[in-house]
Amino acid sequence: MENSNLNRDELREAGYSADVLPTKQEDRTWNVGNFATVWMGSVHNIPNYIAIGGLFAIGLSVGQVFAAIMAASIILALVMVLNGHAGSKYGLPFAMLLRASYGSKGAMIPGVLRGVIAAIMWFGFQTFAGSQALVILIGKLWPGFLTLGGDFNLLGLTMPALIGFLLFWAFNVALIYGGMDFLGKFTNILSPLVYIVFGGMAIWAINLAGGIGPILAYTGTGVEGNSIIIFLGAVTAVIAAWAAPMVSVSDFTRLAKSHKDQAVGQTVGLIVTYLLFAVASIAIIVGSEIAFGTPIWNVLDVVAKFDGTFAIAISVLTLCLTTLSVNVTGNIVPAGYQIASLFPKVFTFRTGATVAAVIGILVMPWKLMENSTSIFTFLNIVAGLLAPITGVMLAQYFVVSKMKIDLKELYSHNGKYSYKNGFNVNAIVTTLVIGCISLIGNFVPFFEPLYEISWFVGIIGAFIMYSLLEYPHMKEMKMQGKLNEGEN
Repeated sequence: MENSNLNRDELREAGYSADVLPTKQEDRTWNVGNFATVWMGSVHNIPNYIAIGGLFAIGLSVGQVFAAIMAASIILALVMVLNGHAGSKYGLPFAMLLRASYGSKGAMIPGVLRGVIAAIMWFGFQTFAGSQALVILIGKLWPGFLTLGGDFNLLGLTMPALIGFLLFWAFNVALIYGGMDFLGKFTNILSPLVYIVFGGMAIWAINLAGGIGPILAYTGTGVEGNSIIIFLGAVTAVIAAWAAPMVSVSDFTRLAKSHKDQAVGQTVGLIVTYLLFAVASIAIIVGSEIAFGTPIWNVLDVVAKFDGTFAIAISVLTLCLTTLSVNVTGNIVPAGYQIASLFPKVFTFRTGATVAAVIGILVMPWKLMENSTSIFTFLNIVAGLLAPITGVMLAQYFVVSKMKIDLKELYSHNGKYSYKNGFNVNAIVTTLVIGCISLIGNFVPFFEPLYEISWFVGIIGAFIMYSLLEYPHMKEMKMQGKLNEGEN
């Protein structure tokens, strides 16, 4: 790791907790296998299946949905590897890496957007989705559970739903306290189960539909509008679920043995897993619609129609575990690190993550699964908020910094990454302007096409705008470098 001669004792005395210091070389133990499996649960989880069900609900064909999923997986793998480069090279957590782009104080703005607001909203959403699966599982093993409480209703939750939600929430918190090493082992154990269960569900659905032919022949009801925007909108729907992990992927790549480990692992893991996901999700959703004669956009409703208790139990258990995996890796981990970095003398990673988990209950996430298209509103808003941050980070690291970060300056309270009074105005202005452009279509109908592809608008727009704003500074630094060479 470069610049590894930081004085850790001095940094701790300055108020930095161990959680936000660069990862020591001996603690960087994740290999290709770890990275190939860590995001598997992030692909095969309930909200992702609901999103694909939503694509069919708006009228897309099997071919269009498959193409959108695979295009999204390639783009996703590329961005995850690129934005994870600084983590694997320097061992930096996301909360500190942000300083290079936004400044020592300005980093709080994108940090709160991703590590607190988006992470907590996603955590609550995933927790409720997983709890629905848990309720089905408990109900099959103990039928009386589903009638507990009678007409009891608390803010829209029945007694079984409330118990399931709190139980699944507790499982998430328990996994936090298991630590990152335990999380890596957990995902390795989970990966073969994912392939077995979802492969089995796909075969079941294909048989139910009368073979692969009727599924491939499914054309959908069709959608009106610009075909390019519609396709990019479908790709956005798949990628948007990753808007948050893409920003903070360095929290995981900082554990990589090498850049090659994270690059190969994430690329293979994401693309291969999404190929299976494409086949399984299309077969399950379309096959069940053909068999039962009605659209079923929620995969849990499909599972509930299985005949055998064992088949339901193993399927629901896997859905619970995959959703649990993505919830911890993609949401609660970055939330914990971000809160710890915002208040280093008050919170550690674990206590910060626990606070985030509590807030995740208070946002009432069950309101986001009321129909087949409500998830798209949530995904587009999250993508519009976070994609500009990714664009700024990529431009800063690859265009402005040329993949070089001075760790001593980064951890200094008055170093070059403090910019002006701790804020990099160019980064903040870019994020706000491009974020508004990405989301304005939600309020002004004329700009709706931009909103439908909010992730693309956000990341591309921010990358270009920030690079242009930083160009005069880059030119000045280049001239200064030549002058210094001449003096030497």
